[in-house]
Parts: sequence; C-alpha cells; structure tokens
Amino acid sequence: MSDTLSAAPTAVEKYFFTPLYYPRGPFDVIFWWERRRLAYNVCVGTAGLATLVAMLFLHPMGLGLFLEPGTYGVVLLYGLAANTCYTAGSAVDLLLRRILGIRAPDIGPVLLRYGFVFSMGLTLLPIPVMLAVRTAMLVLGIKP
Repeated sequence: MSDTLSAAPTAVEKYFFTPLYYPRGPFDVIFWWERRRLAYNVCVGTAGLATLVAMLFLHPMGLGLFLEPGTYGVVLLYGLAANTCYTAGSAVDLLLRRILGIRAPDIGPVLLRYGFVFSMGLTLLPIPVMLAVRTAMLVLGIKP
C-alpha cells in the first residue's frame, strides 16, 4: 500500500505549489518565473481560443466579426498585455523580496497562482457576458 504523502507530485502541484522555493538571487527568481511562462501562455491561449469560438456562436456579428481587421489586433494586444503582466510578476516578486527580506519566501508561487486565476477569468469573462446578452435579447425579443 502506497502512502499518498510520499507520492510524486502532480503537474499542478509542481506548477502552482512548488514545495521548495528559495531562490538565492534575482536570476533564480527570474528563471523560476520563465520556466512557467510556456505553460501559462498555453493555458491562457487555450482559454482565448475557447472565447473566440464562443464569440463565433454568440456574438451578433458571428463570422463577420472575424472578418474585421481590428479583431486580430485586439487578440494580439491582449496576448502582449497578458505577457507584460506575467513579466510584472517576477518584478513584483523581486521588489517584495527586497522590501520584506526573509519574510517573503513563498511570494512567487502565491503571485503566480493569483495572477493565473485572474488571467484565466479575464480571458473567459466574455463568454458569460455574451451568454447573458444573448439570453436578454431572446427574452426581450430583440433581433441580432
């Protein structure tokens, strides 16, 4: 019988709950964040694709929305903003380490978890908003 406490950590545990996060210097902090950037981009990008697919079905313009040139600019700008905010995570981590010193050993994983949840929520937010608008339009008899 195996002990669940000694089982190998899952990918989620490794990504969000790094058991030992004690970087020795600024480059270790930055490296810790950069090792997680690809997974962050894949998750947020997948959520973005889900939102775009939902927009295809829920937005009044439908497919016409994707024929607008500004749509792709907004998607690109959102991706750049998401990565800028992700980069700010390591900067805030370094700043808090400088201010709090030894009292900030686990600040990186905490910032990552909250930032990831916020990014995913913000990326998926248009789906319930569009559902609510479409439902209201249906109930009120408004044609798209």
